[in-house]
Amino acid sequence: LETWCDTHKAPFEGLRVVGARYALRDHQVRQFLTRNYVPYVWLDVENSPEAQELIKQNGLTDPKLPVLFFRDGAYLEQPEQSQLAQRIGLRTQPSQDVYDLVILGAGPAGLAAGVYGASEGLRTLVIEQEAPGGQAGTSSRIENYLGFPTGLSGAELAQRAYQQAVRFNVEFLSGRAASLRSDQGYHFVCLGDGREISAQTCLIATGVDWRRLDVPGIEQLTGAGIYYGAALAEARSCKDEEVFLVGGANSAGQAALAFSQYARRVVILVRAPSLESSMSKYLIDEIARESNIEVWSGSQVVEAMGNGRLQQLREIGRASCRERV
Repeated sequence: LETWCDTHKAPFEGLRVVGARYALRDHQVRQFLTRNYVPYVWLDVENSPEAQELIKQNGLTDPKLPVLFFRDGAYLEQPEQSQLAQRIGLRTQPSQDVYDLVILGAGPAGLAAGVYGASEGLRTLVIEQEAPGGQAGTSSRIENYLGFPTGLSGAELAQRAYQQAVRFNVEFLSGRAASLRSDQGYHFVCLGDGREISAQTCLIATGVDWRRLDVPGIEQLTGAGIYYGAALAEARSCKDEEVFLVGGANSAGQAALAFSQYARRVVILVRAPSLESSMSKYLIDEIARESNIEVWSGSQVVEAMGNGRLQQLREIGRASCRERV
């Protein structure tokens, strides 16, 4: 039975995503599904016969990619995030108009606040635009978090916190807050669709976002070979390729180790003279043990180039004034 379990691969009958790899909206859809724990199979519209057959069967002569095909035969062309959230079963409307506590953001801080509030009997609503876990939820591996001696992924940490919050009857809403106002001791949150809810306490836990590179070519090629914090969604598709990671903190180290399992070569570009000032020692040691990971210190990206997708990066060494493409 164990041998059968190891070798048998049942046919996948769930959600199929047909899209183009080097397209921003395709990446955003896959990232949203991955971070919300929705199993799916991605099919390249250019190379997959199954993708072409699905498009043909549904009479799509000029499909707007990505197209999502569901098990019940329905499909969505280039769906908006709210539309996709509703279709995969996420709550997109609050169950009531008044709460004791409304939390904006479901990163580690927002999840913890939800658990503590609801465990004390407060009617608690958490509003999150992307997925539980925040930036920490995109980390491929966390090994220095108290209570997990063998480490765990950011997605696992987020899922455990989410399940704990649900156990205390925290309500989660997939959406965004458009505005916030206060009147006579109550706080009113206006949602993206115009609906307004009130709370005695509103906690803003929106966290941080990735710093954007302000160099020529980056904006045009984002989603077409350039990604921010995309290790979980993109690692497998980089098999036998070269991957360049910009940044020298723990997130970069975790991503480098994840990509090294698939990519032929991983290069970490860091502006500092070394990783010691910004990365944990255990990650530096693990990176040093991987033969296909290189660290280019004193390095800065000055231009991204490509025709429809990223093909080249121009990098300079700040100390040596070298230039590489």
